[in-house]
Formats: sequence, structure tokens, C-alpha cells
Amino acid sequence: MAIFFRTLTVFAALAGLAGPVLAADGQPSDWQLGFQKAATPIMDQITNFHTYVTVIITIIAIFVLGLMIYVMMRFNEKRNPLPSRTSHHTPLEIAWTVVPILVLVAIAIPSFRLLFAQYDFPKADLTITATGSQWYWSYEYPDHGIAFDSIMVKDADLKEGQPRLLSVNNEVVVPVGKNVIVQVRATDVIHDWAVPSFGIKLDAVPGRLQLTWFRAEREGWFYGQCSELCGRNHAFMPIAIRVVSEEEFNDWLKTKSAATPENGKVAAIED
Repeated sequence: MAIFFRTLTVFAALAGLAGPVLAADGQPSDWQLGFQKAATPIMDQITNFHTYVTVIITIIAIFVLGLMIYVMMRFNEKRNPLPSRTSHHTPLEIAWTVVPILVLVAIAIPSFRLLFAQYDFPKADLTITATGSQWYWSYEYPDHGIAFDSIMVKDADLKEGQPRLLSVNNEVVVPVGKNVIVQVRATDVIHDWAVPSFGIKLDAVPGRLQLTWFRAEREGWFYGQCSELCGRNHAFMPIAIRVVSEEEFNDWLKTKSAATPENGKVAAIED
């Protein structure tokens, strides 16, 4: 019985019918149910669409289960020693053809809207290039002449409050409420630039330049990881983004520009 009620709680949380255990802002948490808290309009749409579809499939699953139980109880051999020989039922056949079509249309319309929103790139306020390499990320701000490598902080060097396997020595900094276009590419094998709170997951493919975008709606730290198996250190390619006010971002640009060496790079990850 305890397992039954726990299962109901999980389904309710996933469907948005009960308060799920949410992750800490911008990162996962222990015993998390559901997505990370949305920080962009796209992720907000993804969360709403996920809840919408989960409600639909839950209703369908409950209906099918109830129908199966009813059929087993009502039409078993004990109650019906002489089974019906009905072979066709036109209204029923029309219903089980039309209803699934309507359900698919009800799912397809918001799905297409979400897909369009993901690829409807707004005018860029800031452009960043993210380059995946074995096994770290490099970033460039082409309009500001800034470039740096972002390498995971080792356990021995972690400071208080820094999450393990997610903290980096040079985080990406962006202003809140601004449209950020991210150009994603790779130098060796396929990587994947993924930030769950932003609703972003895009492959970095050698020889190709992929595009995605986000607009962070609140300040804070947001984390992601490489999400494409790319070698033995695949699990140690975190992504850290710090969203700040426009004034703080401008100060960061000045500081970073002054500190960036001529080649625009810090040392790559140690093998």
C-alpha cells in the first residue's frame, strides 16, 4: 500500500498536481522530481508542455486500465458462458479512430508552437561561441574580443558553496533579460551543450556551426554538462553560466578584457 501511494505521489508531481521536490535554482538536487526550475521562456514552455502531455497520457492510462478491469469482470467465462458473436460495431470503430486523432492533434499543436519558439531566433543582444573539446569548453565573445577556456574545478580546489562536478574556473557571464545567441561547435568529436534550466540541449558537431538562444529571466548561477558521450572524461565537462545585471555585466566585460592575454586563452585541461 505504501508503494501504491508513493507511485501516486510521483505521478501527481510529474503531472503538476502536487508540489514536486524542486531542484536548487540552476542545478539538480537530491530526490528531485520533475524538471529544474525554468529560467527562460523556452524552458517555461517545455515545462508546461510536459505537464500538459503527462495529464493527457495519465488520463488515457487510467481509462484503459479501468476498461480492462471492467471487461475482465463483466465478460469473463463465469458470467458469460455463451460469449457474444458480435463482429462489428460501427459507432465504436469510428470512436476509436476519431478520438486518437483528436488526441494527437491536441498534442501536436502545442508541440509545433514550442518547436517554432525554439528556432524563432530573436535579434541578438549578445553573441557567444561555445566550442567543445576533449574535455572542456571554450567560449568567445566575438563582439567584445574576449575568449577563455572553462575547465572543471577539481574536488580538492572546490570552495564553499561550489557544486561538485559542475563548478568551473571561468564561467560564462550574461546579462539578465537579454537575448543571447549561442554558436555551438566542436574541435574533435561530437559534444553537446546542455543547460536544463534554460531548456537547451544542442549537439556540438565538428565541421558544423549550430545555433541556439536563451533569455534568462532572473539572476543567479545555472549549470549544465556535456550530454553526448565524447570519451573517458565526458563526465567532467560542466557548463556554468552566471546571470547578472547589465551594470555588473559591463563591469565584468571591462575586467575580463583587461585580464585576457593576447591569445585569449587560459591553459587547457590537464590530461
